[in-house]
Amino acid sequence: MAAARIHGQDGRLSALSYARSAIAVDLLINPTNLLASPLPLTSLQLNPDKHTPNTTKRDKMSGAYDATATASGLASDLAAHIKGKVVLTTGVSPKSLGATFVQAIAQSQPALLILAARSPSKLEQTAKAIEAANPGVKTKSLQLALDSLASVRAAAETVLSWTDVPVIDVLVNNAGIMAVEYKLSPDGFESQFATNHLGHFLFTNLIMDKILASSSPRIVNISSDGHRLGHVRWDDYNFDGGKTYNKWTAYGQSKTANMLFSLSLASKLGQRGLLSYSLHPGVIGTNLGGHVEDWDSLRNADRQLGNKEGWADFKWKTDDQGAATHVFAAFAPSLKDHNGAYLQDSHVADPFVETVKPWATSQVEAERLWKLTEKLVGQEFRY
Repeated sequence: MAAARIHGQDGRLSALSYARSAIAVDLLINPTNLLASPLPLTSLQLNPDKHTPNTTKRDKMSGAYDATATASGLASDLAAHIKGKVVLTTGVSPKSLGATFVQAIAQSQPALLILAARSPSKLEQTAKAIEAANPGVKTKSLQLALDSLASVRAAAETVLSWTDVPVIDVLVNNAGIMAVEYKLSPDGFESQFATNHLGHFLFTNLIMDKILASSSPRIVNISSDGHRLGHVRWDDYNFDGGKTYNKWTAYGQSKTANMLFSLSLASKLGQRGLLSYSLHPGVIGTNLGGHVEDWDSLRNADRQLGNKEGWADFKWKTDDQGAATHVFAAFAPSLKDHNGAYLQDSHVADPFVETVKPWATSQVEAERLWKLTEKLVGQEFRY
């Protein structure tokens, strides 16, 4: 109920507005229906270092953080809430936001950092970087390929077998891919939906007993304001075998799913003490966008939908700024009364100021997605 109160725009948007938005998203699959030709994006480059950020970290009077806050700064501020915690983070390859997040919180004496990623060699690099900067911090590595349900199940079994890790206080589902060309996962699902949502859904639920064993459990799902690009395609999540595929619509679908998953976790397990949040980290030049060759297509997608982002410049963040909301979502005590919330710039997103679409904040659609996902992964989870 708390999430419904925070994201109360559902009741303020008419059914017609919702339908029009949904129709607009589906138009992305037909490139002949362009409303306007995109302008060149020659000034937009994946290099945030060329953009000088405002150095103001937060409003000193209110204590509220803004877009310029950093993960290292928040980790220092929230050190008392990080100390002694066991934190599992997916997608921690070097130079990723996940790596930036774990390196930032390592300074605040967590009990254990569990690092999960596909590549053992990249896991080792991140672990060594943490241990070099913070010799007293313990790490544990977990190989996890989220696009494979078999790999997810194997990784979950490994976590459950660790007798020396009876509790996981915080799970940060950070791993993800963005706007890749059409590909099916080993289990036959569109790759972005499989990696960004299905894998995390299954992994989270399989290790839930250890999460709920914590006295203050939290689950953070890294979404994006890119959820504006696509709702869940209930009857065609695989884009008709690729025939109707648009990489940005698919990305939007997966990010919408991340938000709905957080709503469901808050609704189903809030009474057992679980807090769950989703968030938009900002626009950062990380490995996530390594497959994106034509940013014009993103602006073009937004223009077809009538989104303001289609006519605006990207507001770049550094990696340290991009991981700030990760830290806020995972540890800020002020969020306890906002279970299920979608966050941006280290605060609860305001649907009348920031991009928050109704299809990503509906409890009805959250439950519908839960049931669909159970069917797709072949296992039910009842709480």
